[in-house]
Amino acid sequence: MSDSESMPAPAPSRVRSRSPEPMLPGMDLSELATTDTALTTTAPSTTATAKKVVRKIIRKKRRPARPQVDPATFKTEPPPQTGVTFNIWYNKWSGGDRESSAASQTGAKGRCNVAKDSGYTQADSINGSYFCLFFARGLCPKGSDCPYLHRLPMITDIFNPNVDCFGRDKFSDYRDDMGGVGSFLRPNRTVYVGRIHVSDDIEEIVARHFAEWGQIERTRVLNTKGVAFITYSNEANAQFAKEAMAHQSLDHEEVLNVRWATVDPNPMAQAREARRVEEQAAAAIRAVLPADYIAELEGRDPDTNTKVVGGASKRRRIEGGFGLQGYEAPDKVWYAREQQLGEQMEEQDEHAQAQELSQLHGGEGAPQAPDAVEASSAGVLSSATLAALARQRERSTGLVIKAAKETKPIGALVSYDSDSDEE
Repeated sequence: MSDSESMPAPAPSRVRSRSPEPMLPGMDLSELATTDTALTTTAPSTTATAKKVVRKIIRKKRRPARPQVDPATFKTEPPPQTGVTFNIWYNKWSGGDRESSAASQTGAKGRCNVAKDSGYTQADSINGSYFCLFFARGLCPKGSDCPYLHRLPMITDIFNPNVDCFGRDKFSDYRDDMGGVGSFLRPNRTVYVGRIHVSDDIEEIVARHFAEWGQIERTRVLNTKGVAFITYSNEANAQFAKEAMAHQSLDHEEVLNVRWATVDPNPMAQAREARRVEEQAAAAIRAVLPADYIAELEGRDPDTNTKVVGGASKRRRIEGGFGLQGYEAPDKVWYAREQQLGEQMEEQDEHAQAQELSQLHGGEGAPQAPDAVEASSAGVLSSATLAALARQRERSTGLVIKAAKETKPIGALVSYDSDSDEE
């Protein structure tokens, strides 16, 4: 077999051959080549089809809370005897306000791992649910069937000040050893931690272990004594951390002594706490007051939200003089006047709404609009004070203001009589 017979025939090409274009006068060969190239490259783009891109959104489902211990091996034990009489209502020994020395030296049986143990439970579908105390201690055997929350407290979790985040009742005073639930008379966000193993990196160790339970506002460590004070931003996180770190150990084999911290005697700390309470009170008041009133107090224009120099004080100087030159009403009179104006505006709004309802219903049986409530003449100022102010206005402006005559009420028609002879 010859070489020409052994080689297969080439496949026919689907590309149509183009006839050479005639060369125009004055046209170069390079221009002709460029034109052919442009036509060759743009031809496939017309036949290409656009591919539809579909994006699939994958939503992760919340995982259920896992049991921290085996339910078959979990046993509830009565609290150790620290008193003389056992109170079955509070499930504690009465008369003993201090933890026994043996119990304080015993390590915890479990520890909560928030990253692995947290999840949804039956309490997530119920508003106002409390947190699981056994979950904080790492000993909850119920998992997703638990009627309490298995997660960390957040700033949105608000509870009654008489109970803690676990639903336990607080008392009027702390225990002698600053343990227990705590007091409802003083909100406490600082936890005392003792018996810490002293090392060079003690501050880093304390911050790393206690940051698991919430946002920390301030940490103070006494390196030589092995003592630390941790202040959380939220009180519920401090309550959770106290139970979660009780009798635990850090990076060494120590057994921590976790209690509530007493009042800080440092004047700077007391001033800082008082400032924080004032800021919270101001934020609560700001949420209740209308925006226009807040803008006026802050000296801002409510429409443009720009700073106005002397806005509230200027308005008070103008309107607080009650038309008397050089007179400025005291705070009591000014705020009473503002309150009266607010009440009058509310009454006018109610009257306008009643008129609109009467117009909408119309016909017989339509609700009658209440009569306009006249402004009471008896205000905050006495009649003698008003008369003195009127005389002062007459001297300053030269205008004589006459008081309106009081109209006597009309008696009953039975006693009606007239002295005129024309009747």
